[in-house]
Parts: sequence; structure tokens; C-alpha cells
Amino acid sequence: MQAAKQDQIFRKWIKQHKAVIFKILHAYCARQQDREDLFQEIALQLWNSIPKFRSEAKEITWIYRVALNTAMQWDRKEKRRLSPLTHLEIEHYLLPGNDHRYNEDVAWLYTEIRQMGDIDRVLILLYLDGVSYQEITEILGISNSNVGVKLNRIKKKLLRRSEVES
Repeated sequence: MQAAKQDQIFRKWIKQHKAVIFKILHAYCARQQDREDLFQEIALQLWNSIPKFRSEAKEITWIYRVALNTAMQWDRKEKRRLSPLTHLEIEHYLLPGNDHRYNEDVAWLYTEIRQMGDIDRVLILLYLDGVSYQEITEILGISNSNVGVKLNRIKKKLLRRSEVES
């Protein structure tokens, strides 16, 4: 593949699907610096994956697969390297002035999502992004019924946790 064509596809993917990538970044990283590092890693992996993309799946399905696999690998590697967030770092992340679109409920949800295991984290992200069960099945390679059961459990768990904290 010519570099110019690869560059064109890459720029289009980033422009059209940056919201998906940003949701994944927030689900895997509390620190801004970590989100920037992970974004670079996802962008690199997307760039490298372009020649392998055969249009057998939808672009968004491919981008989800690459971005989520990259985020999961990055998360496993970083957990070994980093210490947990200090209370000061958590408070700084949640301060309304640090993000003009701050929303306490969204901040709570991302904190909960970051504490989930890989599959649950991916499932709830895809669900919240409005991805159909069929597309989730294609991305994760699990059955539609398994998607439904797992999502139902995740939603119940989040509901219980929200009731405890309110």
C-alpha cells in the first residue's frame, strides 16, 4: 500500500472515530498523561493495521478491535509499572475546572469502568456507545446471548454500586 493512501485512510479513521478512541482512553486511563500515551499507542497500531484491513468487517468494528486490544495490552503492562492513583491525583482528575465538560456522573461511571475486568470493560463501553449486540459479537467473538447475559450483570452491578454510594 502506498504511504499516501495509508495516510489518507489513517486521517479519515482518526477524524471520524476519535470519539470512540477517547471513550476507550477514559475507560482505561485516569491520568491525562496516560491517556496521551495510550492515544499514541492506539494511533500507531491503527496505522500499522491499515494494510491488513480487508473491508471484511466494518471500519468501526476494525477500529474497536485494534483500539481495545491495544488498550488491554497497555493496561496490563502499565499495571505492573505504575502504582495506583493517589487520592490527590483522583481529586485532581475529578475537579470540574480540569475539563469544561465535567460531569460528576460521567466521572463516577468511568471510575467504575476502570475497575472492571477486560471483557466487562469492553462490553459496557461498546454498549454505551450504542454498538449492536451483533457488532459486539463480531468484535469480541462471543455469542449474542452471552453478550446479553454479561451486559445485564454489569448493569445490575453498576446499579447496586450507585445505590450504595447515593
